[in-house]
Amino acid sequence: MRDVPIDGDMIRLGQFLKLADLIDTGGEAKILISSGDVTVNGEVDLRRGRQLHRGDVVRVRGHGARVA
Repeated sequence: MRDVPIDGDMIRLGQFLKLADLIDTGGEAKILISSGDVTVNGEVDLRRGRQLHRGDVVRVRGHGARVA
């Protein structure tokens, strides 16, 4: 698990997946999130626009990143 720093207080899930290099494109984010392959803090979240804050942990395809 690696820490990925963000600017500001929050970032949207779809944006964070790309920033953390967990996906390659925004379209891929949409597909993975809607299919239930992305978890936030251990729970599946189907909202691409979900707001993430420092300390939140995102996992997809066995890889994880923490908002820092």
